Amino acid sequence: MSEVKCTNLRFNLDKPVQRAAWECLQTMDKAQFKSYSQVIALAVVDYFDRLERLQDDPYLETREREERFVAQIVAAVERAMKDALPVYLAGFMTGLMQAAPPAPPPTPTPEANVEDIDWGYLGK
Repeated sequence: MSEVKCTNLRFNLDKPVQRAAWECLQTMDKAQFKSYSQVIALAVVDYFDRLERLQDDPYLETREREERFVAQIVAAVERAMKDALPVYLAGFMTGLMQAAPPAPPPTPTPEANVEDIDWGYLGK
């Protein structure tokens, strides 16, 4: 036999938070959430889990904000690279095709004559 508990829930629409909660319930995706009970149960559990984690780790919100900020930066850089890289590579390949053939290696210079070296610093 299933165990069901009943409770009443009232929203005072003069209060902004309660009005927002009511509007969320009215616009929720019925395909994803089958009932008010399911949504409210998920929200209550999530709220108290988060509250407990915040008590254990007071810097949790700061780290989460930083992680979201870093993720936004990484996504922006990825988009910019995705847009700019093809143009850069096309220009690079065009430059390679138009480049002059490589210059021949320099001709070796004759080595200095050993007799011309001043060996005085060695104490000879």
